Amino acid sequence: MTKVWFEPQDVRLEDLLEVLKAETDPADYPLAARVERQVLVYDAERIRGAESRAVQTEFIRALGDGPGLVVLKGAFGKDVVDAATAEFEAMIEQQHRAGTAAGDHFATPGANDRVWNALEKLALRAPEVFVRYYANDLLALVARAWLGPAYQVTSQVNVVNPGGEGQTVHRDYHLGFQSDVTAALYPAHVHRLSSVLTLQGAVAHCDMPVESGPTLYLPHSHKYELGYLAWRRPEFGDHFVANHVQLPLEKGDAVFFNPALFHAAGANRSAGIHRMANLLQISSAFGRAMESVDRVRMAVTLYPVLRALGQDDAFDLDTVIAAAAEGYAFPTNLDRDQPIGGLAPRTQAELLRQALDEDWPTDRLRQALDEHAVRRRTDDI
Repeated sequence: MTKVWFEPQDVRLEDLLEVLKAETDPADYPLAARVERQVLVYDAERIRGAESRAVQTEFIRALGDGPGLVVLKGAFGKDVVDAATAEFEAMIEQQHRAGTAAGDHFATPGANDRVWNALEKLALRAPEVFVRYYANDLLALVARAWLGPAYQVTSQVNVVNPGGEGQTVHRDYHLGFQSDVTAALYPAHVHRLSSVLTLQGAVAHCDMPVESGPTLYLPHSHKYELGYLAWRRPEFGDHFVANHVQLPLEKGDAVFFNPALFHAAGANRSAGIHRMANLLQISSAFGRAMESVDRVRMAVTLYPVLRALGQDDAFDLDTVIAAAAEGYAFPTNLDRDQPIGGLAPRTQAELLRQALDEDWPTDRLRQALDEHAVRRRTDDI
């Protein structure tokens, strides 16, 4: 019988090790140039000349039933990458001058450089560069393969400087950004669904020998169903450190991987390579509501009623808050709306709950919600 709930006490390293016995069979991927340490490596020119549905079929198998990642050698032209790199470096320099250097979700804050929402910033700063960069046919091919049409692209530039430490092992957005306690509240089918709602990618903006710290992966680990409850466990981290795969990349190479794959950016042990990658997070169009709703206006209007009923123990305020206010932290502007005490910023629902708990006057709630909305906008770019 299919498991309905995943419980933290059910997490066992032995079960992950059983999953990791899988082997990547080259015969299943005839369009791949080679299999290197369980990873499928494709030559960009070869797959550009192949029938697109056949390529997409291999990508789907690779990201789902296969190792969970593909490397596309030469996916982006070096001149296009160089033009974007110059713009990203200017953004980072601007951040340094302004004293607003951004942190990383899974690494020591301040050790490296991060540009949040590099997608919009590049479009506004250098539209011609943006058009050349995102006209990439292979980006579209793999995104449509995993997510179908109407996908949405975001990007964050990550630079691991010489001597910079890498990230700790993790899984990615959505459930990878939740605490273990929160993740366990979601039924098992949502754990299975999370990995097909997004696609992770990274474009190499410089040559990345192993000593510069290209991303570490654990092929096939995305198939461990309890992984969203497991990746913080010390024994899983130890196994990852001892058994990960790390492949060198060249400028213009791209890696795409299942967000449930255990992975981490590597430490940069080079003497002078400022390892830059453009991290692409591509989302399914299906994680959206049907209607547009002004939830700030709703929350402020409902607040006096909720406040009056707050002393009624038989009345479940949280149920009403869930229907009225935004209970999810994303999407947001991570330059201004930064996580506090976790991987996600505060939500509208959390603000409304705090106002009720502390008996705020309505004007204070309105101001807090308005400030929250301003932090999420990108009009400061």
